Amino acid sequence: MRLIAVVLLSLWIALPAPCQPQAVEPFGWAIDIQQGYSTVSNITYSVADGYESKLDVYARRSATGPVPTVINIHGGGWVGGTKEGNTLQLLPYLELGFSIVNVEYRLARVALAPAAVEDCRLALRWVMKNAKVYNFDTTRIVVTGGSAGGHLALITGMLDSTAGFDAPRDWDQTNPVLKVAAVINWFGITDVKDLLSGPNRQNYAVSWIGNGKDREELATRVSPLSYVRKDLPPIFTIHGTSDQLVPYSHATRLHAALDKAGVPNRLVTIPNGKHGGFTRQEMLQIYTGIKEFLTQHKIL
Repeated sequence: MRLIAVVLLSLWIALPAPCQPQAVEPFGWAIDIQQGYSTVSNITYSVADGYESKLDVYARRSATGPVPTVINIHGGGWVGGTKEGNTLQLLPYLELGFSIVNVEYRLARVALAPAAVEDCRLALRWVMKNAKVYNFDTTRIVVTGGSAGGHLALITGMLDSTAGFDAPRDWDQTNPVLKVAAVINWFGITDVKDLLSGPNRQNYAVSWIGNGKDREELATRVSPLSYVRKDLPPIFTIHGTSDQLVPYSHATRLHAALDKAGVPNRLVTIPNGKHGGFTRQEMLQIYTGIKEFLTQHKIL
């Protein structure tokens, strides 16, 4: 009995005191991010249709080498939205230590499809060309976005030069190979033609594609499902089953096609989830999954 008492006493001493809460450093994470990053805003990366497409850079300070980099593309159905409205969504990636490039592009009121696709590919080209200036690691570029931004993230990472959407401007004659390490797709459109008519018709898609005679052909050409092939980067998709703006089937069809082609991918389904607005617990699950996915593929 005495031996048992000694063992129990030893275990009790080894345990942390239950009545002494762990000290929490107030504002510590915010200060770390504030001091750890420099910001350069509204850099013009392309001029077309009289419009200057701009981006913001959040560059990690005191990096000893190239830093993994996220290209973030805002949503809004290709007809609205701003890069500034997306800023708080960058926080999880800043906490993970990424540098970030936050991108805007020509909306439908400035230029119809495929202008937004061309702009986002040019933004990727800008990142690669300016990698040494900002310490971007061109082997660890992740493209992400939600809704139309998810579509643009997918198409930016999936296109190849033969698709005909790469148009280097005068400032860039180097024409580097545009390749990303992964895509994080938040409920993005994968079949634009599906949204032009029928039960899944969406006004935003009709507005972006326009009424040209080749509208269905163009919609197919700007659809990520048209570019599924074996050599794609890993793709992580998040989608709610009750999404009212982008059908959940867009995610499941992409997931099935990627599986068939042998592309590493993961689909996180949010039961009864709508077009974003997920719960705190769901968001924690999603970002934990993203971190695991990026670590698995040696990006983090």
